Amino acid sequence: MPTLAPALMVQGTASSVGKSLLVTALCRIFHQQGLRVAPFKAQNMALNSFVTPDGKEIGRAQAVQAEAAGIAPAVEMNPILLKPEGGRRSQLVVLGKPVGSIRFGDGDDRQPELRQVIADSLRRLRESYELVVIEGAGSPAEINLKARDIVNMHVARLADAPVILVGDIDRGGVFAQFVGTMELLEPDERARVAALAINKFRGDIALLQPGVDLIVDRLKVPMLGVIPYIERLRIADEDSVALEERRFHRGGSATELDIAVVRLPRISNYDDFQPLEHEPEVVLRFVETPRELSGADLVILPGSKSTAADLAWLRAGGIGLAIVERARRGAPVLGICGGCQMLGQTLDDPDGVESPVRITAGLGVLAIRTRFAREKLTAQVRARINGESFLTGVGVASGEELEAYEIHMGMVEPVGEVVGAFGVLSRNGEAVSAFDGAIGCEGAVVGTMLHGLFENDSLRASMIRSLRRRKGLGEPAVTTPISSRDSEYDRLAATVHRNIDVALLQRLAGLRR
Repeated sequence: MPTLAPALMVQGTASSVGKSLLVTALCRIFHQQGLRVAPFKAQNMALNSFVTPDGKEIGRAQAVQAEAAGIAPAVEMNPILLKPEGGRRSQLVVLGKPVGSIRFGDGDDRQPELRQVIADSLRRLRESYELVVIEGAGSPAEINLKARDIVNMHVARLADAPVILVGDIDRGGVFAQFVGTMELLEPDERARVAALAINKFRGDIALLQPGVDLIVDRLKVPMLGVIPYIERLRIADEDSVALEERRFHRGGSATELDIAVVRLPRISNYDDFQPLEHEPEVVLRFVETPRELSGADLVILPGSKSTAADLAWLRAGGIGLAIVERARRGAPVLGICGGCQMLGQTLDDPDGVESPVRITAGLGVLAIRTRFAREKLTAQVRARINGESFLTGVGVASGEELEAYEIHMGMVEPVGEVVGAFGVLSRNGEAVSAFDGAIGCEGAVVGTMLHGLFENDSLRASMIRSLRRRKGLGEPAVTTPISSRDSEYDRLAATVHRNIDVALLQRLAGLRR
């Protein structure tokens, strides 16, 4: 029987305390030490997802962690994914494929099956790598949910993993977070907590030290470290809570580009726009009202988990009409995935895959229609740019190739003669020839089903130059390329490494090095 690698687990006092980032940092630190390390999260609830090289869907955070570890993402790293659909329902994705839609609390009869999937996936990772770094979800002390919790202490016991408990000091009350969490854990669970970590610290560590000493003495658990808040880190966030910190109300200045992303109620894969946030002389805003679109040089309709429902929200709030009027006057609009579908003529859903409404009128800006199917398309793709638009013409020409990925259940079809935004050349390594999206309003409106476009440096730079030219601006004053994701993983790892007890970390991971 193969030897199983040790495991180390990161749990949190609450959601969004920085568990995902700490796991990412640890994966990078151990990778830099020459270890073959892999991330694992038993069950993820998120609308940011990613496609593995074999066409399976996992949480975006685990794909990020795998990249930090220097390995390809695999479905075993996140065997269960829940994608909220609204109305307390979520799409259930098991081993990378959707298996149905469940209402919160209705999945208890599947617990034995899901527990086995988790155990098998974790075992395969531990057989293949030298160390597995596990991420929990929410808090292990949610006493109303503990009976069905298959992500936190259940997994720690399964892997016999010591637990690092993380608290977020930026929210305040971090010491109460630790005490309250430990108090609500069962004795055997408290015994698994081998270290504490304080995340997102701003200020003078000397002023915090008395509190650190007191909490360590009270809980009899060592402090792994106090990790500072890291500004403008180019690493994808796991859930939409992070958007609250990035909802700017001002537009760009006269010398900046102002890009407004519509914050749909069920927004998905909003990490598409993170590269734009790090561009100098670009202001990226997430907006919710027609008034906030004023002055924007580009409006983006992002992906959505429930396209028809979010389209109804657009219309009810007046943003839909504002986008149509914007398109008619030739002001740039970009629709990605669900946003592309909304810009089309109709959304046809004969089988009720996404909505009980069989035919929904789109905004009518692009000459395409969407037909929803029961099977989800998930693929890493190679695509070719088609036609001229505000995306192209300055440094990027029609015909240039790029990399992206697809995650959708609605297939887009042309209505009459229309130029596709892109032509898909391959999916998951297999050659295809497929139509994608559309270009309309003489190049001012573009719709595409492709995610990850702005990770392609040349396309992103071309669009920025094109938008600046439309605004009457010259070349950007700052021409330094934005940092690569790889260098950002190094920056994160270096910051964490400097602020933790490395010897303690090595012992927790069961390593001699």
